[in-house]
Parts: sequence; structure tokens; C-alpha cells
Amino acid sequence: MDNLHNNPTEKGESTQLNRRKFLLAGAGAGVAAASLLPHVSVQEGQASTEGTGVANTHQTTDLGKRRLGALGVSSIGIGVQNMHRKYDTTVPYRPEMVSILREAFDRGITFFDSAEAYGPFENERILGEAIKPFRDKVRITSKFGWNIDPDTGERGPGLNSRPERIKRAVEGSLKRLQTDHIDLLYQHRVDPQVPIEDVAGAVKDLMAEGKVLHWGLSEPGMQTIRRAHAVLPLTAIQNEYSMATRDPEKDVIPLCEELGIGFVPWWPLDCQLLTGWHDANTRFATGDFRAITPRFSPENLAHNIKLVDLIKNWAARKQAAPAQIALAWLMAQKPWIVPIPGTTVMAHMQENIGSTEVRFTSAEITELNAAVRAIDVRGQRLPDRVLAYSGVEAPLRR
Repeated sequence: MDNLHNNPTEKGESTQLNRRKFLLAGAGAGVAAASLLPHVSVQEGQASTEGTGVANTHQTTDLGKRRLGALGVSSIGIGVQNMHRKYDTTVPYRPEMVSILREAFDRGITFFDSAEAYGPFENERILGEAIKPFRDKVRITSKFGWNIDPDTGERGPGLNSRPERIKRAVEGSLKRLQTDHIDLLYQHRVDPQVPIEDVAGAVKDLMAEGKVLHWGLSEPGMQTIRRAHAVLPLTAIQNEYSMATRDPEKDVIPLCEELGIGFVPWWPLDCQLLTGWHDANTRFATGDFRAITPRFSPENLAHNIKLVDLIKNWAARKQAAPAQIALAWLMAQKPWIVPIPGTTVMAHMQENIGSTEVRFTSAEITELNAAVRAIDVRGQRLPDRVLAYSGVEAPLRR
């Protein structure tokens, strides 16, 4: 491990400096959110770690393994959503993004998350290039469902999950990912015009052809989950979930537990809020998605810093970085939760992986859970026009 990993205190201080520099350089333009450890098991007195490594020809770190339904993945994954464009609208250096993804694999990550809509298309191309040398040793995801022309990438209004469009979308994803199969395919958002049974039927056809191995839903309605699972068992649900966004605890996570479905939190660091480099005076430039998100308005951010302060206190207590506390907290909630933090910075990827080393005793996680839930996070997690696509129920078949 490098020096930062050998000294948790220095690592936390260095990371805060790196993130602050990133902010001052301009965390400018928005994310297209609408397109959007070893196994931690809290036991009495201490948290245990267990899992099996993924054999490969590289010298990789063993992060342990978790299961999303029947799919085995590393305890933490990585999202590639912003690798085609940063928050400040600048385009990252593509070879560096490829290097980050390959380094993530060398450090034990075997779960990589992408989507047709990211770019659109471009992030699948970046991921496909990065994992080509070790494709059979990792699990990759993609998503369909936005109204995107499969040939040109032109975005149309709303959603499109018609079976014929799903199949065309998957063919495009396979080509860009340079693979013959997608390990986990999600419907990116539920289409209110297409019965989920029709969607499942199209995915089942793709499974029969060997092009898709598992499937899931992102931000679906509860009854849609039940109906989809009854027709074609779901492997995972992907929803926004973090210390700041705890809505899934009310219904989605209990339903996943009931049905044996894995859970994948996106934005597990709440668009960088939980990394510790925001303060009450942080403001976001025009074009930054957070500038139009209620949670990040000046008045709400000033209140929500209470949660950031709590995380910082725990970071000092555990000699970790704030982001590591936020990610370790997620993994400590359920053994079948696998967060997928994204980044365009090598040091941040390494830091995120370090969250698997954070240990909570049963008393500590009880204390931390109580403290987190005592803080009322203010402000909607997404703008109205984006949030309107979440929790949608698919229509019944006529």
C-alpha cells in the first residue's frame, strides 16, 4: 500500500487538501443525474470480515465479495458516470480515466457500473477499453430506458422501454463495451407507457441469447419491483442511498430483503457532500447540477453541514477520511449492499477503496446510526423535474 494508506491520519489530511483544491478549481457544471472491505458484518462486540478473492493474473487486492442476488461482486464497486465530463464541464483526460479503472481492478474492484445514457455512449466506450485486458474477471453493468437514438445518441423527450428499443440499446452497449454479454442490465427508469412484464420479456429474450446474465431496476415503484420479480427474478435494485438520502430504508430496502434482491446505492457520497470538503459558505456555479438542487441551496446547505460535521468527527475517531466513513456506514447496513462511488481522480478512487478497511463494533454502528438519523437533512435530493422519474409504477398489461 502507498504511504497515504499506511498513515490514516495523513491520508485524511491529504485527501481534504486534494478535494479542497478540486473545489477551488471549480466544481462547475452539472451531472446528468436524470440519466442517471471485506464483507462487513456487524456482530456483538466487533465487525467481522470475510469473503473470497477473484482469481486473476494481476496482483490484485482482495476486497472481499458480496452477493447481489446470485451475482458475486467486490464489496465496493465504481461508477463511471462522470468520466466523460467533470462537474465543471471540462472533459477528463481519457487515458487517465482508463488508468483509474485499471488501477481499481488491480486494487480489488470487480464491479463496474455504466449506462447507455452516460455521455450518451461515451462512458461505455471508456469502460470497454479499460477492462478489455481482464473482461472475464469483472462484472459490468449497463442501463437502458431513456429515449436515446441507438444510432446517433440524440436524446429525445422522456423514456423508451419498448421491447424492440431495449434490444437495440443492448446491441449498442455490447459493441461499445467490447464484450459479448452484460453481467447486470438495469432499466434506468420505469417507463410509465410500457408494462414491466413486457420489459422483463425483452430482457428474458436477451438472457436466452446469452447477451444478458442478470437484470435489475433503478428508482422503481414498489409494486413494479414485485411484478418484475415475479416474472423474471431481479438481481439488484439501484437507488440513491447515503447518510444524507435515507428514503430507501422505509420501503425499498425492506422489500429487497424480503425478496432476496441486492441493493446498489448510487451517489453514495451525495454528490460529494459527504466527502467533507463542503462548508456552509460553499456556493455552486451556474451549470453545476447542485446549483439547482434544493439540498445544496445556501440555506439548506448551512443546515446540512451538521451531518458533515458528524462524519468528520467519526473520521477523526476512526482515523479515516470522511468519505470512507460514509461508504463504510453503507456497507455496515446490510451484507448485500454494494455502493458504487464514482470519481475522476486516482487518489479519490484509492481513498474510496480504503473504506473497506473501516471497522465498526456493534455498539459503534448503533451509536452512529442513531446520530445519523437524528439529523434532519433539509432539501429535496433532486430537482422536481428529475425526481419525477423516481418511484414510478409501470402500467398494467391490457
